[in-house]
Amino acid sequence: MPVIREVLGKAPVFGKDCFIAENATVVGDVVMGDECSIWYNAVIRGDVHYIKMGNRVNVQDGAIIHCTYKTAPTEIGNNVSIAHNAIVHGCTLKDNVLVGMGSIIMDHCVVGSNSIIAAGAVLTKGTVVPEGSIYAGTPARKIKEISPELSQGEVQRIAASYVKYASWFKTPGSDAAL
Repeated sequence: MPVIREVLGKAPVFGKDCFIAENATVVGDVVMGDECSIWYNAVIRGDVHYIKMGNRVNVQDGAIIHCTYKTAPTEIGNNVSIAHNAIVHGCTLKDNVLVGMGSIIMDHCVVGSNSIIAAGAVLTKGTVVPEGSIYAGTPARKIKEISPELSQGEVQRIAASYVKYASWFKTPGSDAAL
């Protein structure tokens, strides 16, 4: 059964047709859109500030989403994929963003729409990723513009795929199907 818990009078709010894995944790001031999926060992902790997520956001295995006390909330747009073991902390991710495996996005970063943060990249505090960019490295730097083919072929495909994958795990009456 997932850990879904109120903190300081604020309880998570889920949109329609979401999947929360049995060992995922979602606590506090978290508002999630429709068709989101929170996978195994993922943690979304809205205890010190709010976390707002759009529609069709997938938070993959072991990923962490958190904030900084009263200064840096986390806002996530639509069609966003946060890959395995990524850390998204007190930042803004616009629509159609792919956050690669093991990457870290720190406080006050803004990732523009239709962008990719490569696996293992580290966006240091306050980094602004222009729309349509690919960032990689430590610290992360722009390596190129994203092509429309890559945006459609990877960013949007992965977001859509996770809606499909989540449907495999939902069963009527299951706690995992919210």
